[in-house]
Amino acid sequence: MMALLRRLPAIRALNQTIGIRESSSYLLGSSRSYSNNSTDIANGLKFNSPRFSSCSYNDRNALPWTHRSTMTLHSTMAMDLSIFLNGKRSATTKVNAPPQARQMGSLKVAISSPGFIYEPYAPRDTISFWRRWFTKSGWRRTKNDIILELKNAYAIVKLRKTGYSKNKFYLEAIKLYKEINTLLANGDKTTLRKAVTEKMYSELKNEIKQRKSEWNMSKLYWELIEPAVLIRTLRARLIGVDKSDLNKVFIQLTLEIKTKQKFEAYDSKGDRVAGDKNKEILVREIWVFEKSLFHPGAYWRLCGRIKA
Repeated sequence: MMALLRRLPAIRALNQTIGIRESSSYLLGSSRSYSNNSTDIANGLKFNSPRFSSCSYNDRNALPWTHRSTMTLHSTMAMDLSIFLNGKRSATTKVNAPPQARQMGSLKVAISSPGFIYEPYAPRDTISFWRRWFTKSGWRRTKNDIILELKNAYAIVKLRKTGYSKNKFYLEAIKLYKEINTLLANGDKTTLRKAVTEKMYSELKNEIKQRKSEWNMSKLYWELIEPAVLIRTLRARLIGVDKSDLNKVFIQLTLEIKTKQKFEAYDSKGDRVAGDKNKEILVREIWVFEKSLFHPGAYWRLCGRIKA
């Protein structure tokens, strides 16, 4: 639904109808490398409704030895490889505490969310076999691709130790996707706060305010047609918050979600100003879900969206 709302200026002009990121050199990165990373592994864990599929890497531009194969990596192997690649570098992304907290000496500060998307997903450019294997730039690209694959695998291995199940998570993600969109449609900011991170809440709250003030929408109808057309994992990343304790990490899973939806918007008079609730629209969105792996009772929340 949020993707639809962002298109409203163009939608209303069309007679009120709706038509359809150098990688870091180590396994889990550091905060300095966050803003420089613009490459990605588009291979994903696919799930095609209504049945779940196995974990497979099927990108046409994937590495030759991972194409159409399942990749499994034990955490000990990943750590050994991390040490080999990094020398003495940390194996987690360090998140610095705010200046005010650093001035408090021994006072411990609880971090509920890192507050950013680490290494945001972006589709990779296609690279030919000749360029990959017979040019220096291709070798560098291959090295970076391997590191990105290992980051994905290590994050999933770490997550599985907490009882993670891909099928169960996908069901939970779709449920959360539906809940957040419904809360947005209803303008329920109180309940919405519990389903998203602090930074995401601020963005969504502004969207609700904008649609009422600038777009003159007082009421929205939104419906999700289940099951989802497609849901797959595009990226998995760990973010450490304590360099002395590698177990204190947050995990972020980037999902591609394709669904069919119905949408209609009304002004204060009850007149329809956009959409048509009788028409199904195919919507593709990329959402980033986040969870703490060290806070008791932690649960998945939406921490960001990436332009699809």
